[in-house]
Amino acid sequence: MIRSQFTFQTSDGVQINSYLWQPNKQTELVGMIQLAHGMAEHILRYNDFSCFLVSHGFVVYGNDHRGHGRSITAPDDRGYFADENGFELVVDDMYRLSAIAKNEHPDLPLFLFGHSMGSFLTRRYIAKYGDKIAGAIICGTGGDQGIIGAIGLMLAKIEKKRIGARTPSPLLDKLTFGRYNKLIDNPRTAFDFLTHNEAVVDAYVEDELCGFVASAGFFVDLIGGIELIHREDQVARVPKHLPLFIIAGDEDPVGDFGKAIKKVYEQYRNSGMQHVSMQLYKGARHEILNETNKTDVYEDILYWLRHIMKGVEK
Repeated sequence: MIRSQFTFQTSDGVQINSYLWQPNKQTELVGMIQLAHGMAEHILRYNDFSCFLVSHGFVVYGNDHRGHGRSITAPDDRGYFADENGFELVVDDMYRLSAIAKNEHPDLPLFLFGHSMGSFLTRRYIAKYGDKIAGAIICGTGGDQGIIGAIGLMLAKIEKKRIGARTPSPLLDKLTFGRYNKLIDNPRTAFDFLTHNEAVVDAYVEDELCGFVASAGFFVDLIGGIELIHREDQVARVPKHLPLFIIAGDEDPVGDFGKAIKKVYEQYRNSGMQHVSMQLYKGARHEILNETNKTDVYEDILYWLRHIMKGVEK
């Protein structure tokens, strides 16, 4: 397996740190996976999953989103997307990476995999560019927050005006991460909602690129983006033929312990999408790729990819 690092420039001049995982030359290539990571983390946390995919013939691309990982070039970049339309710009960054992948491997089908915040970005991507990919995997997503989301967006806008767009907001952070961890019995750390695997949680806590408090501007972008992707007119834009695999843990507070996941599944099905499937993993929390049963998750994803590619090849 070979991992290489590269950068690409966005439409507004931001340098995005990216990685490519690929098999050695003796391995037959079967497809491409593009990864979209979650909030307050970075793409190298997906190295183990990427290595698994590479071992089965996939080429894997992934980038550190704006304000995350090695895409941070100044202290006030951390946890910040853009001055305006940050959510849309991050989705368009993903599309630029897709174009790079397709240019380098034009004959391979491209699938998206988005976790948590990355799942919300991926859901926006498929509404805008769903006809450009072979399928998408939505991991650890959340549902429509309704009036709570509207209130949250209003609070985020007030906070942005009060402290400035680039200023970290402990208040808004507490309303997200803090709320999730409160739903975990006897938490050992502030991030126990991520997984039962204590070693993974400890590594997350110790990682300087993880668990930071995002900016007020970021929360405006994220909450606004979550509201947008749940609108019926936007769900209707997703191509009806696009294969979609929705996966999560049934102990994940982000997905309301499976309840929100089922609603997301039903919304896509009710929109007329023909190839939507869902899997809830018993006893798993938010990061199912890092759970104690991650081997089952990996194998299920591989099985789904192979099943979809049989149709793509036809």
